[in-house]
Amino acid sequence: MLFETVRYEKKGNVAYIELHRPEVINVLNVQMRDELFEVLEAVRDDPDVRVLVLSGAGDRGFCAGADLTEFGTTPSQAAARRVRWERDLWGLLHSLRKPIIAALHGYVIGTGLEVACLCDIRIASADAQFGMPELALGLIPGAGGSQTIRRTVGIPQSFDIFFSRTEKRLSADESLEAGLVHRVANRSGLLDEAEKLANILAALDPQVVSATKTAVLDGMDMALEAGLALEDRLARQLRGAA
Repeated sequence: MLFETVRYEKKGNVAYIELHRPEVINVLNVQMRDELFEVLEAVRDDPDVRVLVLSGAGDRGFCAGADLTEFGTTPSQAAARRVRWERDLWGLLHSLRKPIIAALHGYVIGTGLEVACLCDIRIASADAQFGMPELALGLIPGAGGSQTIRRTVGIPQSFDIFFSRTEKRLSADESLEAGLVHRVANRSGLLDEAEKLANILAALDPQVVSATKTAVLDGMDMALEAGLALEDRLARQLRGAA
């Protein structure tokens, strides 16, 4: 697949997607949304892909948010957001039942953080900085952050990110302590760390991995009894398929 704003590669059972607008710290515009949507559909539908690694090109960061320059090409910010989110990129990313590993470096801001929180495992380089400046711009999170960040770090920490840190960012170590990321790696070894974990996951039974992810995500908002019933149903299905 040849695109301008994303790069796609497959090594064995692992897919690699790189956000590729390094000159603007990979800010997400409509073109990137469309190309990323198409690539994610390919990942979803490819039975050979068992794990996805998502990263950003360049030295400055994973993604510094949405491309605010596009907001000036529409009659209002509301119209700009409507154009930007016409395709449910976030729903597609959330719906993937294959493990998604985010390799995060430099600026992980706004939409970049929201995308990261839709991934299952987040590995940050020691230079990573995390933040949500939307409120300072007169906006609320528009790519699911009010839900995914809250589910990732809990209500008190999410309010700290939204309200107290509109201009002050979290470091990699602070994000690790808050539970926003799972691991911190040296910048030079970030992708190696992600690839190592991806290969471990790719060696597991993909049906079991998919069922486990489904049990966790779909059971998140269920009552305990319903969540246990979902787990039991998935386990029975796996035993039946064995």
